[in-house]
Amino acid sequence: MQDKYNHLEVEPAAQAHWRARDAYRVGEEAGKPKFYACSMLPYPSGKLHMGHVRNYTINDMLTRQLRMSGHNVLMPMGWDAFGLPAENAALKNGVPPAQWTYDNIAYMKKQMQAMGLAIDWSREVATCDPSYYKWNQWLFLKMLEKGIAYRKTQVVNWDPVDQTVLANEQVIDGKGWRTGAVVEKREIPGYYLKITDYAEELLDHVQNKLPGWPERVKLMQENWIGKSEGVRFAFTHDIHGADGQLIGGGRMYVFTTRADTIMGVTFCAVAPEHPLAAHAAATNPALADFIERCKQGGTTEAELALREKEGMATGLSVVHPISGKDVPLWVGNYVLMGYGDGAVMGVPAHDERDFAFALKYGLAITQVVHVDGEHYDYHQWHDWYGDKQRGVTINSDIFSGLEYRDAVDAVARALAEKGLGEKKTTWRLRDWGVSRQRYWGTPIPIIHCAEHGAVPVPEQDLPVVLPQDCVPDGSGNPLHKHAGFHAGVTCPVCGQPARRETDTMDTFVDSSWYFMRYCDPTLDQAMVGDGTAYWMRDQNLPAGGSGMDQYIGGIEHAILHLLYARFWTKVMRDLGLVKIDEPFTKLLTQGMVLNHIYSRRTDKGGKEYFWPHDVDHVLDEGGKIVGAKLKNAVGALPVGTAIDYEGVGTMSKSKNNGVDPQELIEKYGADTARLYTMFTAPPEATLEWNDAAVEGSYRFLRRVWNFGVKLAASDFSNALDAAHGATSLQDVAFGKEAKALRLEVHSVLKQVDYDYQRMQYNTVVSGAMKLLNALENFKAVEAAGAPIALAEGFGILLRCLYPATPHVTHALWAELGYDQRFGELLDAPWPQVDASALEQDEVELMLQINGKLRGAVRVPAGADKATIEAAALAHEMYAKFAEGATPKKVIVVPGRLVNVVL
Repeated sequence: MQDKYNHLEVEPAAQAHWRARDAYRVGEEAGKPKFYACSMLPYPSGKLHMGHVRNYTINDMLTRQLRMSGHNVLMPMGWDAFGLPAENAALKNGVPPAQWTYDNIAYMKKQMQAMGLAIDWSREVATCDPSYYKWNQWLFLKMLEKGIAYRKTQVVNWDPVDQTVLANEQVIDGKGWRTGAVVEKREIPGYYLKITDYAEELLDHVQNKLPGWPERVKLMQENWIGKSEGVRFAFTHDIHGADGQLIGGGRMYVFTTRADTIMGVTFCAVAPEHPLAAHAAATNPALADFIERCKQGGTTEAELALREKEGMATGLSVVHPISGKDVPLWVGNYVLMGYGDGAVMGVPAHDERDFAFALKYGLAITQVVHVDGEHYDYHQWHDWYGDKQRGVTINSDIFSGLEYRDAVDAVARALAEKGLGEKKTTWRLRDWGVSRQRYWGTPIPIIHCAEHGAVPVPEQDLPVVLPQDCVPDGSGNPLHKHAGFHAGVTCPVCGQPARRETDTMDTFVDSSWYFMRYCDPTLDQAMVGDGTAYWMRDQNLPAGGSGMDQYIGGIEHAILHLLYARFWTKVMRDLGLVKIDEPFTKLLTQGMVLNHIYSRRTDKGGKEYFWPHDVDHVLDEGGKIVGAKLKNAVGALPVGTAIDYEGVGTMSKSKNNGVDPQELIEKYGADTARLYTMFTAPPEATLEWNDAAVEGSYRFLRRVWNFGVKLAASDFSNALDAAHGATSLQDVAFGKEAKALRLEVHSVLKQVDYDYQRMQYNTVVSGAMKLLNALENFKAVEAAGAPIALAEGFGILLRCLYPATPHVTHALWAELGYDQRFGELLDAPWPQVDASALEQDEVELMLQINGKLRGAVRVPAGADKATIEAAALAHEMYAKFAEGATPKKVIVVPGRLVNVVL
């Protein structure tokens, strides 16, 4: 074998061997326990980043260790290939999104293969492939049949220059990201999925069927679903519309979870799109202008939460349902028409948002909840004001003196008696709008007929294939002008000329079930099949349990992707396609990879970022980073130029603090990259990049190689034969030194085995480092059984380290002949802890004299109290401190210490 570790030779050779064997192709096997481990599929943006390396190495370690433990393990990979970035790249580069996407897929796949990942590439899917998205369309049509999918108008962001709909993230300060034009709000028809029909079950299963999920992710899911129990009631009015009829039948409904504060209402606010707002604006130009401004910007609840709260009085009023007093009506930019009834009651005294609004516009604030010992401040918000669990009602007429629950019940009864309200459960969750007025996505399988309206495409005509030759030019969806897409389209009902739907599906649709398609990737007659029934089921649970054994991905997908995947799975269950309730049994959200950020302001006020390799830190006396300076000249900036240090943040191309995995692999090897990302932090924690630690990981692998070279130069073959031929090595006469080595090796193995089970891979690597230290520090190579103990110990080290660094361990395993005794490392049996190796002939106890540690005493492992006392009294440290005195008593704590009291 080579004297020096050379990753440039070791890694390609190992990968070529695995490819020749087709080592990672798996199928359904009845004789083994199955395990399905899947990472969230990447968007093919062009290059892998270190977050990908970390994510997939976690999955790979899990896969390889379980395979050695006798499991049939599936680790697939695919591409979340549709989406807006490809259209943006097409605009910039003048190439079709398809070409850009497939080129990126090819490059990123090559990078993954260079990492040595145990991926079954025979199951690869790309969501932009018609054979995949055909089933998006098919299930959409099934949902349409069942009433789960439906069509209605939706409010969208419209760029009047580009003549296109913009995603919320494309709206910056109320303007289009590309044109800078003021964005308009338009109502256009689109398709929705009734995820709200599953709200109760989605919430119940979060709380009761997902024990393998992180608590914070479950809480995020619960909050997004947002079950609220409260009261829906009406403020009456006599406002008539242009048709002479009472608007809304003379009732403006609101929903509140704080009906106990109803007597504190001092204003009401409606959404800009509310009929009462439109009525008031018809005769109020200033209000009409305000409403138009409100319609600019994003449409999501999250965006509105960040927007400064603004409002304008309508000049109208509604009637309080209890007191009968007039309540002024405002238009508020923070009120969403799509949530509830598009109107809210304003209780400034006990709602933080309303409090700020009232202070801003000089509205009345009426305290209606009192907490003993607390003084209400009408000028500064305090958290207890909105705490429904504290205090009693005041200033509330017949409802005064009641605690929260009693007050809500009393108010609900009073409203019900008046026929104005009732208790109701509402949900924050809204139906999923899946229509996107963009090109690069799954075509919605609908044909529009002048006579019959929106008609589903017949099932036998699926897939509706997306043209791949379009190059977006910023003038709207290119499908509108694509003759081939519309050619020969007729109505499936009457056969008359018709037009094809040009909206495409939200890309969350693509990622809502891809993990099932991995199980049956080539099936063309059905969406899922026997493979899904095998892999997507927890074998320890009856039908109706959870599916995939382990899902791995970033916390940024903890809400929408996981929620939609859970919903999609339940729909598939109800359509008889699968027998599970939940798609993911266990979930791991890996931490982000961080790096230092350095910048400076340019002469024009912009910001210039610098690569870490061009920068030196400036430290204070305590070693804390207080600044930075250039150690290399950058452009016109000389060495020594002071720059700003911004701390650490997520790796980003825009901030020049990313690390290219390809460069790292070429310089140090994939095994070093893998080892570093696993060792530096637990999988769930953030990882702060450290170039020196990368070097340290590389040095460790060189040490492993060098120890293998040292063993190869000894009489290693005979030792291997002896180790392999003995039953649990019981027949080998190990000397004292060899026994000590085996004790340490098997003690570490026991901990490593436990750490693998809990996926704490950082401590797995530290355990491998302890094993190497023990082997390197073993000097009694001539002692009885020493060669066998070394052969056994190094074999255990290679197997423990193999899932993290498969290339170097594969090479050493074969070079040293382990494969001839145990089989190829890929399928070698996982090492078992030898209980006899943990049995000690002697134990070391701490020696205390008058409770102070004075040394240690070694005694036989089974020594009785008298033997231990005798050993303690014979110790030189006892003689030194006793000075001839007779001990008053000797206290023995078995296995730990002996304390001599003088």
